[in-house]
Amino acid sequence: MKNIIKYSILAAAMGFAGCTEDFLTQDVKGTQVLDNYFNNEKECLAQVYGCYQTLAYDDWWQIYNTYILADMATDDGWMNNTTQSQDGYNDLVLYQGKTTSGTLSNFWQYRYKGIHRCNTVLEYVPTVSSVSEDKKNRMMAEAKFIRAYSYFELAKNFGGVPLVLDMVVEDGKAIPRATLDETYAQIEKDFLEAIEYLPLRSETINNGELGRATKGAAMGFLAKTYLYHEKYTEAEKYLDEVIKSGEYDLLDDFSKVWNMDYNNSVEGVFEIQTSGDISYSVGERISVVAGSRDDSGWSWGGPSSDLENAYTAAGDDIRKFCTIIKHGATSIPNETDQSIFPYQVSPSKHKCGRVNAKLYIPQAKRIEGNYDAPHIALNYRLLRYADILLMAAEVKNQLGKDDEAREYLNKVRSRVNLTDVTSSGNDLKEAIRLERRLELAFEGNRLYD
Repeated sequence: MKNIIKYSILAAAMGFAGCTEDFLTQDVKGTQVLDNYFNNEKECLAQVYGCYQTLAYDDWWQIYNTYILADMATDDGWMNNTTQSQDGYNDLVLYQGKTTSGTLSNFWQYRYKGIHRCNTVLEYVPTVSSVSEDKKNRMMAEAKFIRAYSYFELAKNFGGVPLVLDMVVEDGKAIPRATLDETYAQIEKDFLEAIEYLPLRSETINNGELGRATKGAAMGFLAKTYLYHEKYTEAEKYLDEVIKSGEYDLLDDFSKVWNMDYNNSVEGVFEIQTSGDISYSVGERISVVAGSRDDSGWSWGGPSSDLENAYTAAGDDIRKFCTIIKHGATSIPNETDQSIFPYQVSPSKHKCGRVNAKLYIPQAKRIEGNYDAPHIALNYRLLRYADILLMAAEVKNQLGKDDEAREYLNKVRSRVNLTDVTSSGNDLKEAIRLERRLELAFEGNRLYD
């Protein structure tokens, strides 16, 4: 994980070096360009780590903003902030899909910038003779994994999109928009090719590489791609492999799931790596964007009363406590500073008088003078094992295997002391849908589910 962060700034510069048109007929002396850069393993890895950096880029507005604010477009959330202009978020909260709006436009362009970096790896790394074939295959698999994930994010939001699979696009050449089927086919192809050469999670731990892409992560996202495209049999195959691998498990306490002390835990299938080192801007700041305006936050994207009522109706006090902070709260998950209570989420500044507890940063974990900055060391969880289990439950139910579906569903429920579901058929399907809402609230799933 440290290496991913260490080389991200270098790769950020290198990633776009091939995009600009030459304006001299000779090389600029002392300047690093792509044609004289890829000479050894270290330089190749730096570009690969730069691909990881594009999962979120440098601050809240490029990618993170869409992750959390997309929940505003669902029954789980409100825009919330009532003290600032809402113009930048109106298109998103109504989910109109306009790339002319700031948030969605940023998401679109930065996803393609990330795809470009992956294409650079795939073009140049194979040409480096000093790197072994095994290491080249691993690096190219990581680039394909990140490219597939990026296209999956685009497909979820925009349908079929232009497929850019080469590093340089010919000047003046229009790239046609692929169909959704064609887009999914490319995503599936990249994930499948990545799986072959990616290591297991346990292997990354043993080699000090925790945080890099793994077989389990590629299988999990491939299964989700299949599930979104209603390919249930194909999704079942890879979900079964992840579950049977023994590489992952649920944490024993739900309050640990979004605790920075449990970054890269046994439940984390894939996470955006962060650092609190203020020498770099590779921490997250979406916690500030989603936080209470009475506590140095911006209060965008707050939980709805409908979500709170869903927890109450289910008797799900544990996940309600770990997901929603209300105005006047007298306790917050993992918060030990009693001086902040009763906690303020004042209704005059917040549409719903609530904020997202999953992204709350305890006072003792905040970097003094640098809290409202990209230095928060909370890894953003993109795929958790609980999601794997609930996808497996959904797939099994669709395929008429309700005994297995209930097993996976009830494993998730048992962690938060809920009774087992015993239903079958459509009633079981509805129970799985509800469980996804309660377990994965404000983790970027509700809109797409």
